[in-house]
Amino acid sequence: MVRPPLSPEERLRGEQLGTLLRHARGERSIVEVAAAAGMSAETLRKIETGRIATPAFFTIAALADVLGVPLDYLAIRLTPAVPT
Repeated sequence: MVRPPLSPEERLRGEQLGTLLRHARGERSIVEVAAAAGMSAETLRKIETGRIATPAFFTIAALADVLGVPLDYLAIRLTPAVPT
């Protein structure tokens, strides 16, 4: 099964997610946070750099839990604004 290419909006949202998670991680090591969330450091690195632009919900939920970031905080910041 071949995945369709991501839209520019999906790529941007992935980059924004990575930035939010990187800031939430702060001074904690990528290895420490990844291990606590049950994933490899390489996977977290790819999410933080936007190379995995659409990570699975449970991956983000695990990271949010470890980082102490509410999921609604992420959702609000990653939801595109609706034009009025």
